[in-house]
Amino acid sequence: MQSPAADIQVDEELVRALLAEQHPDLQGDLRLVSNGWDNAIFRLGDDLAVRIPRRNVAAHLIEHEQRWLPVLESQLTVPAPVPVRIGVPSARFSWPWSVVRWVEGIDGADVSASDRTPLAVSLARFVAALHTPAPRTPDGLLHPDVPLNPVRGVPLASRDRVVRERFWELRRLWDLTALGELWEESLAAPPWRGVPIWLHGDLHPGNLVLDARLGHPASLAAVLDFGDLTAGDPATDLAAAWLTFLPEARAVFRAVVADGSHPEAGATDDATWLRARGWALNVGTALAVASDDNPRMRSISTHVLTQLLAEAYGR
Repeated sequence: MQSPAADIQVDEELVRALLAEQHPDLQGDLRLVSNGWDNAIFRLGDDLAVRIPRRNVAAHLIEHEQRWLPVLESQLTVPAPVPVRIGVPSARFSWPWSVVRWVEGIDGADVSASDRTPLAVSLARFVAALHTPAPRTPDGLLHPDVPLNPVRGVPLASRDRVVRERFWELRRLWDLTALGELWEESLAAPPWRGVPIWLHGDLHPGNLVLDARLGHPASLAAVLDFGDLTAGDPATDLAAAWLTFLPEARAVFRAVVADGSHPEAGATDDATWLRARGWALNVGTALAVASDDNPRMRSISTHVLTQLLAEAYGR
């Protein structure tokens, strides 16, 4: 299976026209630097980037960042793509878009898992800082502006059918008996009963920027793509332990998250980490069936599925 095609052609000419129409004071060299599943990123001059959706299904995700990143920025421990300018839908382009600050660094999916080991503490601190209860109304309901997400932060059991369908697609590549056992164990973990916790929603190496200057160990320069921002089960984000790290760094990540998390975030609960392993399997299988033409995402899927099997069965 290939990654999804764009619903609209987003190119330099379109972005220049949008900037001239809505933010004419922003000038500089413009070039495409990333064309992801949902968004294209154009670098603008030395200090800015334009983040613009390329698929209808992802268009509203930009609005999540525009609404909540300015609110959450003060509690985060590393830079995030907080919009410095907002692009509104127009006759030329019918979806919202953003201008954000450019962060220099290396894509976390472009380095090996061993090279990501130095990120264990800083990524854990980021997760612990973000994982706080989402705002609620005076009568205790979740604030109506908090984004709802049908596939993030939800009960793990809601992903059961689609994960089993992916198992069938992957039957010639992976030990489905072993993966199935791991999935069943995670499904059997008690579900999240706590308050909805703020979640990044898509915390994998491809959304991490590394500062890897010569002669220094890699450090976490930024966390990108908060389009799947939502509130719910913190296990969704804790899957990053398997998606990102090897065993030793994974243990460090878990210990630091548990030590620094909000008391309501469930980070010291074994059931939460068992569900997190299930979320890692969910993401790993999703990437495995949809990354034929995307080596970055395919490398993440191979890493996480290998880690899960090695940890459980010594393979």
